[in-house]
Amino acid sequence: MRATLIHGPRDIRVADVPDPVIHKPSDAIVRVLASCVCGSDLHPYRGTVGETTEPRRIGHEFVGLVEDVGDEVSTVRRGQFVIAPFAVSDGTCANCVNGITTSCLQGASWGGEDADGFMVDGGQGEFVRVPWADGTLVATTEVPDDSLIAGLLTLSDVMCTGHHAAISAGVGKGKTVVVVGDGAVGLSAVLASHRLGAERVVVMSRHASRQAVASDFGATDIVAERGEEGVAAIKELFDGIGADCVLECVGTAESMRQAIDSTRPGGRVGYVGVPVGSEIPIRKLFGNNIAVGGGVAPARSYIEELLGDVLEGSIEPGKVFDSVMPLEQAPAAYKAMDERTAIKVLLRP
Repeated sequence: MRATLIHGPRDIRVADVPDPVIHKPSDAIVRVLASCVCGSDLHPYRGTVGETTEPRRIGHEFVGLVEDVGDEVSTVRRGQFVIAPFAVSDGTCANCVNGITTSCLQGASWGGEDADGFMVDGGQGEFVRVPWADGTLVATTEVPDDSLIAGLLTLSDVMCTGHHAAISAGVGKGKTVVVVGDGAVGLSAVLASHRLGAERVVVMSRHASRQAVASDFGATDIVAERGEEGVAAIKELFDGIGADCVLECVGTAESMRQAIDSTRPGGRVGYVGVPVGSEIPIRKLFGNNIAVGGGVAPARSYIEELLGDVLEGSIEPGKVFDSVMPLEQAPAAYKAMDERTAIKVLLRP
């Protein structure tokens, strides 16, 4: 089969690799119908996180059809359409039961190895072996129309991650919200906040195409300023004190500072941006009674909550995909996202 591998900074290639096989009775094989490039994929692509010492599989978001299952798999069957969250989870350990599936005691990452040392395929390929299929995959009752594929694919990561930011910040009916970041996760956070009943949602964005998606997703205001000017603009919108809930969807020191400084005393920050050099100013939080929560989104725990809304069309998170490319053009997809000429690229094997 064909699959995407990262060889080093800015070196993405699509190559022939062995077809996956069932290694354990809890495995499934999924034929990928759609995958995508994530903003977090850009960290190894840019060489800013970790070091790629040898070629490895990449990609952690995909949807597809079940091709085969192990003897112990009971919740999915051949031919079903399934959504794969961005982390493998068994669904039964204490952390999974507590809803933190990304900390599964037997978990694994796409493109790495499972707890028994078997390779786990990356999501950007034609087929994927899925460990712990019962705990990991979420199946739909019917194979969805192709027009829904993009929206369902967002449930692998970005829509659930934006939702996690909103939940972590306490977004609810009547709340005022600021979203720091206008990538796919930030835009999804706008949609999640609107879905949860926020009264006012501000997105911090400088890009017209992203502002348009944010407005379509329910943003009521747009602030293009950054730093002290950005904070001043936010406070001007909210009685001079800041917003109830601020969602940090970037992960840099600057974005975290922007989020905390935009939060009113007694407000909450929900952070989901992969941290790169960011720190928490404890004294400032203490002095203003600002709560900070969030982290890696346990997407598997949110998919079923959001799935019905996507299938019914009441939310359309697939609009974050502004480019569709064949799998063979994965290098171009990475380049487009790295250069911010695309918000998020969907890949079709």
